[in-house]
Amino acid sequence: MYSAVRTYDYEYPESEMDERESLYFDTISLADSEAAAAHRKSMSQSRNTIYHSAVDLAENEGRNSLRLGAAEHAALAWQPGYRQSTALEHLRETGGGGDHTDAAITAQILALQNGRGHLPTGIGVGGGPGRNAAGGADAGCGDDETYRRFDDGNRSVDFVLAYNGEVQLEEHRRKREIFEANLRREGLQLEHNKVQRVHFIKIHAPAEVLYRYAEILKIKVPLKPIPGQEQIFAESAHEFKSCFTRMCRSLFSSVQLNTALFPEREGRIHLEFSRNYLDLYDKEHPNFFDASTRYSIINFILQRQHFVEGEETADNLGVEKLVQDGVYSCAYTLHDKDDRDRLLKEWANVSKWKNLQPLDQIKDYFGAKVALYFAWLGFYTQMLIPISVLGILCFFYGFLTWSNDPISRDICDDNGTIMCPQCDRSCDYWRLNETCTSSKFNYLIDNNMTVVFALAMSIWAVAYLEFWKRYSAGLVHRWGLTGFNHHVEHPRPQYLAKISRSKKLSGKSELQDENGKRPILDPDVPFWSIKFLPNFTSYSIMILFICISVIAIAGIIIYRMAQRASHSILGSENSMTFKVMILPMTAGIIDLIVISMLDLVYSSLAVKLTNYEYCRTQTEYDESLTIKNYVFQFVNYYSSLFYIAFLKGKFVGYPAKYNRVLGFRQEECNPGGCLMELCMQLVIIMAGKQAVNAIVEMLIPYLMRTFKELSYRHGWHKNNKDQRLVPYNQFTEDYNLLPAENNSLYAEYLEMVVQFGFITLFSLAFPLAPLLALLNNVIEVRLDAIKMLRFVRRPVGMRARDIGVWHSIMTVVTRIAVASSAMIIAFSTNLIPKIVYAASMGDPELNNYLNFTLAVFNTKDFQVEPLLGGSQFVNETQCRYTEFRNPPWHEQPYKRPMIYWKILTGRLAFIVIYQNIINMLQGILRWAVPDVSGRLLKRITRENFLLREHIIDYEKQHAMQQAQMTVNGLRQRTTDTQAPGYDDATTFV
Repeated sequence: MYSAVRTYDYEYPESEMDERESLYFDTISLADSEAAAAHRKSMSQSRNTIYHSAVDLAENEGRNSLRLGAAEHAALAWQPGYRQSTALEHLRETGGGGDHTDAAITAQILALQNGRGHLPTGIGVGGGPGRNAAGGADAGCGDDETYRRFDDGNRSVDFVLAYNGEVQLEEHRRKREIFEANLRREGLQLEHNKVQRVHFIKIHAPAEVLYRYAEILKIKVPLKPIPGQEQIFAESAHEFKSCFTRMCRSLFSSVQLNTALFPEREGRIHLEFSRNYLDLYDKEHPNFFDASTRYSIINFILQRQHFVEGEETADNLGVEKLVQDGVYSCAYTLHDKDDRDRLLKEWANVSKWKNLQPLDQIKDYFGAKVALYFAWLGFYTQMLIPISVLGILCFFYGFLTWSNDPISRDICDDNGTIMCPQCDRSCDYWRLNETCTSSKFNYLIDNNMTVVFALAMSIWAVAYLEFWKRYSAGLVHRWGLTGFNHHVEHPRPQYLAKISRSKKLSGKSELQDENGKRPILDPDVPFWSIKFLPNFTSYSIMILFICISVIAIAGIIIYRMAQRASHSILGSENSMTFKVMILPMTAGIIDLIVISMLDLVYSSLAVKLTNYEYCRTQTEYDESLTIKNYVFQFVNYYSSLFYIAFLKGKFVGYPAKYNRVLGFRQEECNPGGCLMELCMQLVIIMAGKQAVNAIVEMLIPYLMRTFKELSYRHGWHKNNKDQRLVPYNQFTEDYNLLPAENNSLYAEYLEMVVQFGFITLFSLAFPLAPLLALLNNVIEVRLDAIKMLRFVRRPVGMRARDIGVWHSIMTVVTRIAVASSAMIIAFSTNLIPKIVYAASMGDPELNNYLNFTLAVFNTKDFQVEPLLGGSQFVNETQCRYTEFRNPPWHEQPYKRPMIYWKILTGRLAFIVIYQNIINMLQGILRWAVPDVSGRLLKRITRENFLLREHIIDYEKQHAMQQAQMTVNGLRQRTTDTQAPGYDDATTFV
């Protein structure tokens, strides 16, 4: 019966079959048994029989379809060229060794999906002529005429709504009918696809709809070439093509984009769309209603259509509400096979890590908001290169001058200095030279280059922010978004729903006219009577969680104190390995776990709190959510580092009178200072956070795909109807991807801005922190691209002119970083004590500096006597501790000497001088680097003048044409009245 089916026209390599194709062919491939043949015969009767019989046969032991093993598929999934292929593409297998019946069944599904009752030409039952590659589109592949189009093969699918066809609730059906009728009234074209359990509604926006809403949304589109614009573009290009620019381009030719795949765009002047000037626009330009613009217009329409007849209020508005209520399962845009494959190969590819990003194509595919994120991340990564090089040089300077450090040399050569116990009873005396190794490592980050690196980091942070504003202004102008701001945005449907439910706003949200009540969509919402309580509640809960985070950090600090006060299970508390390495590392790991848990809880809570507020536009919503989250993350991630940098070891007291917290002695710094521990904590939290984010962003989606593949193969989800979907075109493929949310970039921005805080606030303690950030970001750019192209549905394109509130946050962090660096240098390094000692003692070589920093204590003055037992230090009468205090034989024993106050004065003076110098340099840099370059401002001015003159000429020509038509009409009428037999009365009939 099936012997005449031809498969040699469909060349499709077995190695490109993914898990969904494997599921499809596993479930419909049968053994040669008679029972299997019976099943196969029943499957060819209707689309429902085809589908459900395929599921029933999932456990058939006699499968003969070709599929990849799990290990091979796992390796293939991460290859650059890999994509989610369709079941129908498997028909293109070479040779005649495939299962011909599978081809027939697949073709029958395509025929039913297209509304036909017969098979396509070339795939017949009982023979028929074949079709070669030139004869038409291959069935089901990316070139198929209905792969992402309507059944007519002409209209593109711009948006898709999906719902479960097996759940037929009358209320849901009625809402869908009303909603879809309203979409049709708006001019959108809809087509249903009910081939499988999940039913799809394909949406296409014709040109009239795009024109109408582009004018409403004030979307700018490129114009046809205007006389005189070539001179403007040529002069701008000539200014850029300097000798230095050409030399740099030739040196870095290996990182340039492939111009064959990503050709350079011609310059165009953009104008807000108006149907009055339709003849002026360049309809052939790639930016004229590109995919992201079309999707944003359709999404705007979907968000503002009612679905309840007779109750057209803001509470019954928008597709998001329908998805939330389960009327639709999802609403999404479609990936484009060709564009996605090109981006996957040339951009979302780790092997292309050094190449520049195709920002224009990213903007066309994802919209300006996503493109600006990747532009910012790429710019930030490039700006990390010089500061990373400087950090490496500072680190190498520490290695090269290791042996010249007088402090570590004196510690290692010392044999007689006995230090006081670091806890009350269980700790023993210890020798100073036991900290030899840690003192040497401490010198790597606390040397003469520390201040130089801090100064360079402060200048770099401001230069990065200022140059980014300058760079982004050029991008935004090139994309036609100059002048766009959030005031152009329309209110969020959720905001309109909130004000419609508010009793206090019920009188303002509706007016009475002759036709009854007419809703006003955007009434004024007073702050104190309406907005204050939600905002106060939201930020109060944020402060509560900040307090919880601080309490958690305090608990970890007490844990460290308790570990020192008791016999630790982690090792001997008297060993320097325990004191210097194990205890800080375990505390850092616990801190990272607590931080991650609080982050997870608060991130979900912050969304609910922001939903409770009255955020009018999507920009206001995103900024409110961002500020609440970042303030919490700032405390959550940085509090332990601030503790080590500014508090630890600063208020310990002395052996005769320790300052205690809950009965525990405070932690002390090592003789070399606390900077080494700050370095370890920074590395653990920073590297650990990046590892956690990588797992959440990439590994979990990959494991979910792998688990789904194994579930399909072994029938683990046999009874789960959500798994029964055979992907055979673009919208069925994208249905199984992760949803793309409006604030999908929030997590990516937060990760990078928190990292920016690490390197600006604390990289002084670890000069290689910028290098770690650079290495992470080089991979992060490509991993984010892979995630958005392979694991996530295509997001709706959104306009943006900058990165929003994130720039303001980084500006604030930069200002805090100046004070942080000054305080770390003053209180956590030995810079100021060394300067004061050299000036006071006349010892520029610092030969006796170590002894100068250690105070003497008489053991008979202990507040709590240590339990020494069989210690070799039982008879010790004196011990040393790190403090500036008088010796016991002084007339004021254990009091602060004058040198301590000199050092404190020097530290405070350094903070004031350092901050003023840095702030002055930063101010000069901000003044010297304007937000928009003079070249770009001149170009914008000239383009605006040229545009105005062009529109004036167009209006003149249009007015002359209208006048000429009027004159011609009058002449014609005069001629008609003068004609013989003309009856004037007939003109009024």
